[in-house]
Amino acid sequence: MANKTLFSSSKSRLLRANARNEAGGVAYKLSAKQALAQLAATGTFNGTYYAQGSTQLNEMINLIQTVDDNVFLAKLAVYARERAFMKDMPAALIAVLSSRDPQLTHQVFDRVIDNGRVLRTLFQMIRSGQFGRVGLSSSLKRAFQRWLNTSSVSRLLSASIGHDPSLRDIMRMARPRPVDNMRRALFGWLTQKPVANWAPAKERDLPAEVRALIKFRTAKKPKAQIAAISGHNIRWDLLADAAIDTSVWRAIADQMGPQALRMNLNTLQRHGVLTDSTFAIEIANRIADIDAVTRSRQFPYQYFAAYMNAADNVPHVIRQALHRAAELACGNIPRMPAPIVIGLDTSGSMQCATTGSRGRGATSKMRCVDTAALFAAAILRVNPESVVVPFDTRAYEAKIDPGDTILSIAQRLAKYGGGGTNCALPLEFANKRLKKRTYAGCVLVSDSESWVGQGMCGSTGVMTAWNAFVRNQRSSEIEPRLVCINIQPYTTSQAPERNDILNIGGFNDAVFKVVAGFMSGDSDRFVSEIESIEIDSGGM
Repeated sequence: MANKTLFSSSKSRLLRANARNEAGGVAYKLSAKQALAQLAATGTFNGTYYAQGSTQLNEMINLIQTVDDNVFLAKLAVYARERAFMKDMPAALIAVLSSRDPQLTHQVFDRVIDNGRVLRTLFQMIRSGQFGRVGLSSSLKRAFQRWLNTSSVSRLLSASIGHDPSLRDIMRMARPRPVDNMRRALFGWLTQKPVANWAPAKERDLPAEVRALIKFRTAKKPKAQIAAISGHNIRWDLLADAAIDTSVWRAIADQMGPQALRMNLNTLQRHGVLTDSTFAIEIANRIADIDAVTRSRQFPYQYFAAYMNAADNVPHVIRQALHRAAELACGNIPRMPAPIVIGLDTSGSMQCATTGSRGRGATSKMRCVDTAALFAAAILRVNPESVVVPFDTRAYEAKIDPGDTILSIAQRLAKYGGGGTNCALPLEFANKRLKKRTYAGCVLVSDSESWVGQGMCGSTGVMTAWNAFVRNQRSSEIEPRLVCINIQPYTTSQAPERNDILNIGGFNDAVFKVVAGFMSGDSDRFVSEIESIEIDSGGM
C-alpha cells in the first residue's frame, strides 16, 4: 500500500507554489494573459510599495512579447479604458499594438483614445522611444488625424488643456487636414497661428464656444465675463486662469456637472463659492442627485476619494452629500448569492497610494487600504449578513455599526493593522470562529504580497486554509468559491486559477460584476471577461 501521508487525496488540491512575490513570500505565478490583464487593470507606471514605474513597464513589455495574440491585446486595451477606467496602460497597449497590427489599432483606437488626456499620453509614450519609435507612423498619423477631424469642439478644447506634450505639439506632427473653414480656423487658433495664416478661413469662422472663450478671457469686468459664457457649456479649467472674482466662479460652478463639482470642491472653496450657505446646499443637492448618480453608474470609490481629499473648511453639507451619493452608488453593486467572508488586507504595504507615487503634491491621498476598505464596505452594504475580517499578521474582529454610512464604515475598517501580511488569516478565522455558518465563499481584497506563514506541502497558507474552508462548507447546497482581488500591479497570486478560485485585478465597478457572476456559479473569469469584448471591423 502506498504511503497515505505522501499520497493522500487532499494533496491533489494543494498545488506547490511556483513563484516568489515581491515581498519574498511563496506564491503562484499567473499565466501571461492573466498577469498582463492584472497590470492593465491596476498599473499606472507610478511607484508602488514593492515596485517602481520602470518595473511595471519592463514587466508589461516582457509579457506582451509572450502573449502572441494581437486580438487579445486590442480587447485588453478596450477593457482597461472602458471598464477599468485606466488612462496610461490602455495608451501603452495601443502604442505596442500600432507596431504589431495597424488594422486592429484603427479598429479600437477611438474607443481607447476617447479624450484629449489619453491622446496626449499616447503621443508622449510614442515620442519617448520606449515602444520602438519616436514619431508617428503613417498609420498612426491617420488615426491621429481622424481623431482631430472628427472630435467635437468641446473635446478639442478639453484636449488643449495641459502641456508637454501639448495639443499644439500633436497637431504639428499629425498635420491634420481641416475639412471646412470652421475646423481650419479652429486648428489655426489651437496651434496659435496668426489669423492671416488661416486663409481662406476668418476669425468669424471660429465655433461659437471658442468665440465665447476668447471674449471671456479678454473681458475686464466680472459681468462681462459672466455674460460671455452664458448659454455656453465650457469646461471650467479653460476659464479658471482668467476668472476675475467669486461671482464669476459661481457662474462657472453653475455650469459644472456633478462629476466636475465633486472633483473640484477645494477649488470652489478656495475661490469663495461655498461660503454662501444657500449655494453650498444647491451644490450638495446636485452632487447627491439620485438620477445623476444612478445615470453615471459611479462606484462609491469616486465619492470616497472626493471625501478624503476635501479640505477641512469644505462645508459639512457638502460632506454629507458625498456620504449620500456613496450610498446611492451602492445601488450599482450586485448582490452575492449568499453571505461571504471578506478578507481586508490592512498591512503596511497597503498604506501606499492606490494609483502609485507620483511625486510631492501629485500623489493621491487614497491609499490601497482605503480602496480595499471601501470594497469591503460596499459588499457588506448590499450583502449585510457577510463578515469582514481585517488582517495583517493577525485577524481582527471588526465591530461595525450597520447604521453608519458606507464612507464611515470604510474609514473605520482602514484603521486596523499596519504590520506584515498573512493572507490566510481571514480563512483561518472563518474556519475557527464561523464553522456553523453557510457562506458562498470568500473575497480577499489585497495586494497579494503575503509573506508571513506557510501552507502544507509547499503550497501557500491561503490554499491550505481554503481547502479547510471548503471541507467545512461541504454540507451546504452552495459550492464555495474564492476570489482574490489584487488592487496593485503585481503578477503573482496566493491561490492558483481553478474551478473554485478566481484571480482578478482592479479597483472599479467592473470587478463587482465579475465577482458576483463567479460567486453565482458563472464560469466567466477575468480573462474571459476581456475576451468577450467585441471589436468592430470599422475604424480605418
